[in-house]
Amino acid sequence: MSEQLNRLLLFIGSYAEAEGPGVYVYELNEDNGALNRLDQVSGLANPTFLNVDAANHKLYAITEAKVDGNKGGAVASFEIDSASGKLQVLNREANLGSTTCHINRSKDNRYLVVSSYHGGTVGLIELLSDGTVGRLLDTKQHTGQGTNPERQEKPHVHSAFFSPDGRYLFVSDLGIDVVRTYTINEESRSLEFHADTLLPPGSGPRHLTFHPSGEYVYVINEVNSTIAAFSYDKSSGKLSALEVVSTLPEGYQGENITAEIAVSCDGRYLYGSNRGHDSIVVYQINPDTGKLSYVEHVSTEGGHPRHFALTPEGKLLVVANRDSNNLTVFRVDVETGRLTFTGETAEVSKPVCVQPVRF
Repeated sequence: MSEQLNRLLLFIGSYAEAEGPGVYVYELNEDNGALNRLDQVSGLANPTFLNVDAANHKLYAITEAKVDGNKGGAVASFEIDSASGKLQVLNREANLGSTTCHINRSKDNRYLVVSSYHGGTVGLIELLSDGTVGRLLDTKQHTGQGTNPERQEKPHVHSAFFSPDGRYLFVSDLGIDVVRTYTINEESRSLEFHADTLLPPGSGPRHLTFHPSGEYVYVINEVNSTIAAFSYDKSSGKLSALEVVSTLPEGYQGENITAEIAVSCDGRYLYGSNRGHDSIVVYQINPDTGKLSYVEHVSTEGGHPRHFALTPEGKLLVVANRDSNNLTVFRVDVETGRLTFTGETAEVSKPVCVQPVRF
C-alpha cells in the first residue's frame, strides 16, 4: 500500500469491448482542472460503473461474464497504487444472471451490492477481508410494471445506496416507480424487505443522494426528468415526500432523460444531469425545509452526460459525456453553487462513471 500523497485521482468506467481499454485513471489538477492520464485497463467487457475504497486502496468495477451460459454480471477488484496511479487486477467473480449497471459497497466493507436494470434484480455479494470479491450471497427479484409502456414494461433496478449509518439500503427501480428499502440480515447474510416509497406514476427513479445532514434524500427520475425531495427519518428508515421539481428549463420541448444527482459537501446546493438538454441543473437547498430553489442550467460541453461527480472538497465538478466521448471539468463557486467551464477536457471512449478520490 502506498503512502498518503494528498493527490486527486479520477477513476473512469466506460462502455468497452473486452479487448480495448475500459477503466481509466487520471490525475486531476485541482488548481486548473487539467487531466493527465496515468493508466488504462483492458480485458473487461463494459466496466461501466465503479466503486472506490480509498482507505484500503481498492477499486471495484462491474463487468460482464457468462452465467449459466448467458451474458450476466461480474465484479472485478483492483489494487490501486496511488503513487503511480496504476491498477492491478486482483480477482473477478460472476454474480447475477443478467448484466449489471451499478455497484455500491457497505460502510463496514463486508458487502458489495449490484443492480441489474435488464434483470430487475439486486444482488448482495460478500467482500473478503483481503479486499477481493467473494460469492453472491442473495438476490432479490422485483416484479410489476409502471405506466410508461416503453420504459416501464417491467422492473428496472438502476441503483442501490446505503443510508449514512449503513443500516438501510435504498434501491431505485425505474420500471415500477419505487424506491425499495432493504436491511441486511447478518445471520443469514441476506437482504430483507423493509419498506417501499412510491414515486408519482411515470417518474422512473434512477439514482439518489443523501443530504450531508442526513435529514433529506433526493431522487432523480429518469423518465419524466424530475427530482423528488424527501425528508428522512433515520430511526425508521422511512422517506416522506416534500416536493417534486423539474430538471429542465421552463418551456423546453425536446427529448430528455436524466442521469446523475449529487449534493455539495456543505449541503447548500444540489446538481442533476440532463441527457438531451445536455446540461447540469443547479438548485439551492433550504437547510430548514430541504426544499429546492432554482439557480441555473449549464451546458455540459458534450453529449449525453451519463454521470458526473464533485471532487471531495467540492471545488470542481467533472462530467462524463458518453456520446461525445469526453470528460469536461467545471469550477464550482462554493458560495453561489454556480458552475464555470474551465476549458479542460479529456478524450475518453464512451465514459459512463467518474469517481474523483483523494489519496
